[in-house]
Amino acid sequence: MSDSNTSQDIASLYRFLAQCMQYPDPEWMNDDFFNVFYNLLGTFGAIPEGKEIKIVLEQSSDYIEELQIEYTRLFINGFPHVVAPPYASVYMDKSVQGAFALKTLNFYREKGFTMEESADLPDNLIHELEFLSLLVEEEDFEGEEEFLNKLFRPWYKCFCPRVTEETRHPFYRMVVTLIDSFTKEEEEDGFQLNEA
Repeated sequence: MSDSNTSQDIASLYRFLAQCMQYPDPEWMNDDFFNVFYNLLGTFGAIPEGKEIKIVLEQSSDYIEELQIEYTRLFINGFPHVVAPPYASVYMDKSVQGAFALKTLNFYREKGFTMEESADLPDNLIHELEFLSLLVEEEDFEGEEEFLNKLFRPWYKCFCPRVTEETRHPFYRMVVTLIDSFTKEEEEDGFQLNEA
């Protein structure tokens, strides 16, 4: 496997993980999505967890609605509070759109990227994963490592346990665990995908 193919695979993985953290929608959360998801779990050695998720989804009368409810409770509007807001500044500054969000936006700009005005806050988990995919696509591995070390891993280490401990659905527990494992590997020594 060439370095450029490996870069594309890693970039695709970042994008797929970002997709997993989008609000569930039957447009994309379909059989094709879950085939990729279960294959990814196999790559990470999480086959039992994949079987558990599959059983829960198959037993549901409307798994999309159940995932939407849980997504909302975890990340948007839970009662009495949002369980795990997906914004770095909440964990680093104890406020939404704090100094950490500005640092993130400045890093994007330093690397030549801007955000659309209609976009969510720059330190949203989904934006950060998509940004990492762009860095890898451009083979800016130093930028990827710097972003992971300074701006992603510090807050994600606080976010991930909140989700794994508080979620009522195994899908979200597994997704945040995958993101944690993958970004930890990338931060430490670059991720190596196994050749098929």
